[in-house]
Amino acid sequence: MSEKIKFCRFDHKGERGWGIVINDQGIQRIEGDPFQGYAEGTGRLALPDVRLLPPSLPSKIVALGLNYRDHAEEVKLKLPEEPLLFIKPSTAVIGPGDPIVIPPMSQRVDYEGELGVVIGKRVKNVDVARAEEAIAGYTCFNDVTARDLQYKDKQWTRAKSFDTFAPMGPWLVKGLDPSNLALTTELNGKVVQSTSTTQLIFPVEQIVSFISQVMTLLPGDVIATGTTSGIGPMEPGDRVTVTIEGIGSLTNPVVKA
Repeated sequence: MSEKIKFCRFDHKGERGWGIVINDQGIQRIEGDPFQGYAEGTGRLALPDVRLLPPSLPSKIVALGLNYRDHAEEVKLKLPEEPLLFIKPSTAVIGPGDPIVIPPMSQRVDYEGELGVVIGKRVKNVDVARAEEAIAGYTCFNDVTARDLQYKDKQWTRAKSFDTFAPMGPWLVKGLDPSNLALTTELNGKVVQSTSTTQLIFPVEQIVSFISQVMTLLPGDVIATGTTSGIGPMEPGDRVTVTIEGIGSLTNPVVKA
């Protein structure tokens, strides 16, 4: 495993760029990005002086359903024999602090705290043994879902695809072992989901390899690895936080459209 590095995307007085997070307090500017290469830039910024942006601009988000045993039991569905995939659009992406908007079309919108895998290079048909080479790093992800529409439609596209339904951040963390990370989701400060990535049915490397047999993954694409038990609704005025060991915390307010 390589050295752990926390990358972030930021907006500073209208200027957008990439940086390396120093001691969770400051940002060292870089030239370039984590995908195509970078060099140290000039100057540092204090975290309070920037607005954090999503740590990737994916062409697509490939997400997994039913990848934790306890969640499959919670929704009374049989464990999948292979990864169950669906797509979230790039237009759903928001960053830390950005509001999750409850659409008028839905009467129940749920949080789903997840580990996000960010792809680092173009990859197709990669073996499990080499899948790690395709990963740029990891981030916190909230697979926001209009639960009533998911049940109504009998498939997941509409329920998963509304604008603001893919919060991610705060960082892109390179050099992290994803196999045993604590993950919690909090709603208004109360823990509502708690798990470890040891409970994943399909581990990260297998997921990356499997998806690459189906579609070409591009730099910046995000894989949402599935949620654990404890899913539940959010209401306007709520705040939801996804925290993953070794990464940090992603917090978003919830608002009405």
